[in-house]
Amino acid sequence: MSHYINLPLSGLEEPLSDMEQTVQDIAHRFAVDVLRPASARIDGMSAGEFVAQDSPLWDILRQAAGLGLSVKAMQELEPLERERILLIAAEELAWGEGGLAGMVLVSQMPGLFSALAGNTAMVDYCDGKLGCWGITEPDHGSDSLDADGSIAAATGSYGRPNCVARIEGDRIIVNGQKSAWVSGATVAQVCALYCHLEENGKTHPGVSLIVPLDAPGVSKGKPLEKIGLRGLNQGEIYFDNVEVPLSHLLVGPEGYAEFVHDTLAEANIHVANMAVGLARAAFEHAHTYAHERRQGGQAIIRHQSVQYRLFHMYRKVEAARALARRVATYNATAPTPALQGSIAAKVTATQTAFEVASDALQIFGGNGLTREYPMEKLLRDARAMLIADGCNEVLALKGGSLLVNPDWL
Repeated sequence: MSHYINLPLSGLEEPLSDMEQTVQDIAHRFAVDVLRPASARIDGMSAGEFVAQDSPLWDILRQAAGLGLSVKAMQELEPLERERILLIAAEELAWGEGGLAGMVLVSQMPGLFSALAGNTAMVDYCDGKLGCWGITEPDHGSDSLDADGSIAAATGSYGRPNCVARIEGDRIIVNGQKSAWVSGATVAQVCALYCHLEENGKTHPGVSLIVPLDAPGVSKGKPLEKIGLRGLNQGEIYFDNVEVPLSHLLVGPEGYAEFVHDTLAEANIHVANMAVGLARAAFEHAHTYAHERRQGGQAIIRHQSVQYRLFHMYRKVEAARALARRVATYNATAPTPALQGSIAAKVTATQTAFEVASDALQIFGGNGLTREYPMEKLLRDARAMLIADGCNEVLALKGGSLLVNPDWL
């Protein structure tokens, strides 16, 4: 008697609502019909070819816009319902192709962060435009996420910023540059910019604002070549006396540290969710292959060592999804989002994706090392996620700092 259960796409999650099921079905079909067929071709392109006018990227982004998952559309839903819909859909997109799923996600970030700031005018302004999130700088990587300096070394200094804004009357003037790791930068039309503020000759954190990237004084670097998530365009942005109306301001220095906290709490959850989709894809590929590949006179799924490996891959995927959804539920309903929870989800899910992709490649054996199979790409993509949205080591330090209860000291 067989006790095999063919679990739904979301594994051991509770039953989905009718709306959630519809969204999952649509997103999964998009992943199957659009993202996966484009995956290998896009991975083999140079970074420049990927953003060229004849690239399949543009048709994919146009089709993705038709999924109805824009920030403006999602604002009509209650917070918890909105968060679940986005996570369910994005897991399917990442299951299909991690880099392209990242492009779809990052294009929404200016609108998402405008909504987080309560600036509905900027939500409307960003709607329908490709976006990016500019926070890291050439000399400031993951420490850009530590706006209050809570994890700075006692004997160190974060030093001078590479990008600074100043407010003059009804204008914000931006100078400097953002790093080559700004996702979506070289194709984006608007940027959610986070940078230092200059006042009375001194700079300090900070301001967040929406910058139109066709404004005079904006220029962009070359698309970045990298080993993983090649379907996620990244590059530098330069600002030379770029003027933006004061109405584009999302938050000023008085609320900047808290806004960075809330931004990262939101962003880390979505990166964690993408990692779950990637890990699930790796597990499913290995699970299918183990039934097809024969060694020792039988399908390798019959070998206990393979069953053992697959089981640990399975449990890790389920645990990572459960944590990501649990944190998202808490943050969507709590007065203040728990950044330590979002960081825990991001670190757990990305580490899971890397471990599961590595184990999946091992099940494929030598075939896993070739480009005829998807495993070597999934491993490269998973490796990139350990650094994306803040490297896991710095995030763990930030998360640990949030566990200190000053009332107990």
